Amino acid sequence: MKILNTGFCIVLLLFSCTKNGGSDLVIQPQQGVTFSNTSVQVNGTNNGSAVYKYIPVTSVVKLSFSTAINKSTAAANILFNEASGVAVPLTLSYENNDSSIVVTPVAALKSFTSYNLVLSQGLQSNSGKNLSSTTNVSLTTGIDSTDKFPLVDTAVLLNLVQRQTFKYFWEFGHPTSGMARERNTSGDLVTTGGTGFGVMAIVTAIHRNFITRAEGLARIKKITGFLTNTAQTFHGVFPHWLNGSTGVVIPFSSKDDGADLVETSLLMQGLLTARQYFNGTDADEVSLRNEINTLYNKVEWSWFRKNNENVLYWHWSKNFSWDINLPVKGWNETLITYAMAASSTSFTIPKVVYDEGFAGNGSMKNNNLYYGIQLPLGPQLGGPLFFSHYSFLGINPKGLTDQYADYEKQVINHTKINYEYCKANPNNYYGYSNKVWGLTASDIPNGYTASSPTNDVGVIAPTAAISSMPYTPVESMAALQFFYYKLGDKIFKEYGFVDAFKLSDPWFANSFLAIDQGPQIVMIENYRSGLLWKLFMSCPEIKTGMKKLGFQSPFL
Repeated sequence: MKILNTGFCIVLLLFSCTKNGGSDLVIQPQQGVTFSNTSVQVNGTNNGSAVYKYIPVTSVVKLSFSTAINKSTAAANILFNEASGVAVPLTLSYENNDSSIVVTPVAALKSFTSYNLVLSQGLQSNSGKNLSSTTNVSLTTGIDSTDKFPLVDTAVLLNLVQRQTFKYFWEFGHPTSGMARERNTSGDLVTTGGTGFGVMAIVTAIHRNFITRAEGLARIKKITGFLTNTAQTFHGVFPHWLNGSTGVVIPFSSKDDGADLVETSLLMQGLLTARQYFNGTDADEVSLRNEINTLYNKVEWSWFRKNNENVLYWHWSKNFSWDINLPVKGWNETLITYAMAASSTSFTIPKVVYDEGFAGNGSMKNNNLYYGIQLPLGPQLGGPLFFSHYSFLGINPKGLTDQYADYEKQVINHTKINYEYCKANPNNYYGYSNKVWGLTASDIPNGYTASSPTNDVGVIAPTAAISSMPYTPVESMAALQFFYYKLGDKIFKEYGFVDAFKLSDPWFANSFLAIDQGPQIVMIENYRSGLLWKLFMSCPEIKTGMKKLGFQSPFL
């Protein structure tokens, strides 16, 4: 009896009655029997994992199985979504007697975007078997090599980049003081050194006909008027940060609530450049020159020797005196501070302060080879590239020498070492190349750091390569063009290039910083015309002061 019942059950499984009394054969899935996904290939490659990074935006995924697939079950069981959940439209094609499915997105994927491909167990074989397990594939796209903007002549591109970056200082300049905000989220907080860069940017903008001479003059007069009548100073020295409406110091750190000598020197570099540019007999230009002279002559450079030591000190505060205790020593970005101090006609310093303080009696020398390139000064592998930018926005390094170095060789070789390091890419960061290079101080994901070959976190700052254009014109132009044409949809925004980006673990800053935007405008102009170098080096005080420190130059 049991045998008969069992046979009857089998018959019921295999046959079903139709309305007309006939019977049709129905193939049911065989319970407990499955087939497998044997291979996942992305663009013809199986990397042995379910994670594929930096794939092209036009990519295909090939899924291979141990048997032929029931095509009618494929579309519902192959899901391709952005990490955010947005579905990607697909086309499916078949190979190898239907045992492989080629998954092709209908349109190009987005660059630097994460996607998930899920192959679920509802997929069936022609024999009715189910897929043995769900397959998850993680895909992240890399660089989209298509041009994001129309190709233009090089001169047009340089104009475009200068003009767009200039908007940071012009359109986003503080409405009351005219000074440069520290960054694009700073509100009333303005920066002293960044304003010096901004003043040089305004001079450049007049030269390039982005604004009129009268417009530029009015803005710089607003700045000098605020500095003269409203801003707090300490022995003639300005703080790092000010409130752009009230002129009251905003502490940079807990004890940095007073004078910042280095920031002030960067400000004065810009103001003296503007003084030389506005050389007309018009009453407003005469007034501007007089105001700049007064501001410069009030800076008590020599007082910052702290008890007449043979070195300058960076900070002083009414509340904390010399507690920060940071001497200004090289090699770094602060050569301009000693040049300004030596050039002062009211509070000058002697050569010994430069020799013992900044130069450390020669201890700032390096002279080692990196990538076959000799580095005259500074730390291992040169340090961040702003070392070769800030002081040399005004000081022309071409033919500049003293007992310690050939400064043209210094800035060129420093830049080339930085370039060669990024090209060699010892940390294997995705994207580094002869077109994606440049390590300097910038924002990074969740912070800020002074990137360099010895502190490389995978973040590239556009200002590093672009502001090096006078030193490495070919390499810098290649980087600028790549940043603009290939990455421009991600990094070229309302105020020019964003502060920084990281292509491995994709991240693109939404920030702009005055101290990074300004050097781009200025150094592109020094590459194109030498304008800012000519103006600053024409200052009679600078000629006298730098000669006193032992510098020789065809421009002194």
